[in-house]
Amino acid sequence: MLPVYYNTLDFARQSDESDPLQDFRNRFLFPQHDDREVVYFTGNSLGLQPKSVRTALEQELSDWAALGVEGHFHATTPWWQYHKPLQEPLARVVGAKPLEVVAMNSLTVNLHLMLATFYQPTAQRFKIICEAGSFPSDDYALETHVRMRGLKPEDVIIEVAPRQGEITLRSDDILNAIREAGQSLALVMFAGVQYYTGQVFDMKSITYAAHQVGAYACFDLAHAAGNIPLKLHDWKVDAAAWCSYKYLNSSPGGVAGMFIHERHALNKDLPRLAGWWGNEEEERFQMKKGFRPALGAQSWQLSNPPAMLMAAHKAALDVFDEAGMERLRAKSEQLTGFLEFVIRDVAGSRIKIITPNNPAERGAQLSLFIENNGRAIFEYLLANGVIVDWREPNVIRAAPAPLYNSFEDVWRFGDVLKEALAL
Repeated sequence: MLPVYYNTLDFARQSDESDPLQDFRNRFLFPQHDDREVVYFTGNSLGLQPKSVRTALEQELSDWAALGVEGHFHATTPWWQYHKPLQEPLARVVGAKPLEVVAMNSLTVNLHLMLATFYQPTAQRFKIICEAGSFPSDDYALETHVRMRGLKPEDVIIEVAPRQGEITLRSDDILNAIREAGQSLALVMFAGVQYYTGQVFDMKSITYAAHQVGAYACFDLAHAAGNIPLKLHDWKVDAAAWCSYKYLNSSPGGVAGMFIHERHALNKDLPRLAGWWGNEEEERFQMKKGFRPALGAQSWQLSNPPAMLMAAHKAALDVFDEAGMERLRAKSEQLTGFLEFVIRDVAGSRIKIITPNNPAERGAQLSLFIENNGRAIFEYLLANGVIVDWREPNVIRAAPAPLYNSFEDVWRFGDVLKEALAL
């Protein structure tokens, strides 16, 4: 049964009153506009700051001041093992076992580490399948790994594009491309959620199809982690990487994450780029020659973890973990559904929503295609306290995050959008 929405302030406020997650909003700091909180719909680019982050950072500064180098072993959260208390909450976010995940580096570094392991081309098996129009970091990473192996991207990379006249990809087209590549396919690397359209890809089916032809399946979860339910272990995904500063609210440029499926994470013979923090923990400070990988995803670590970024990440994950992915997803579907309803009520045919309307095929984002005056509408929204983002040539992305956005935020968005469309 479809939910019933009304584009009224009373309906929005009643929905907020019955929202079991409503109190989490008070745990975040909102930018201000004209002495009130902005409508912040850019959690898909940078999540808001949890109030608890300041305390977490001050603790690290205090430990550094009081302990110096001994903070590695005697800080409130010992720095040398800072990744460990993050493993369980991260595992719950992405549907993994704790040994399969690690917080480390930045997203693109982790993509390169992932490709160094899982793209091992041979004369017969060397091709890569990805989505057309993927985020530039993915394109650059794939292109450079192909060239470093003496191959040409145009001979190797197969981009699956939407059909003519369509904007999103059909799952059948992705799976057919995998089957057609067959034994020549070494790797499938897709986003979990397409950054431009907001489309959620069927990662379970893509992984199964890749494995059927003997290829690896890896994913960039930058717009998926903390946004949609993930079951990476059960889906048998080979590897994945993500950032933490979007839906996970863990500071600008914050520490990223990586997933390596158990069957690979326990395989010490698997090729990887090594660093001393990925070495066996018991031998790390013995300074021996010869890399001996630790068990699990942590063996893909390179350097010691950045304590300040880890502290911010841990503080944000604590809040996220308390809310729980199941409750967040339920609210996300309601909130995004209400946003869709309000946009259609206010804009009619003047705005085309290019994100799938099936809740199972989208997360907390709607991409609005505006053929005329799109940039002017975007600027009006910003000038009136509605923070969304712009993607060339004519798309506004609006992403109400269920952890801190409200139904009243959605109503306010629609109210200002109506004014912008009247200009």
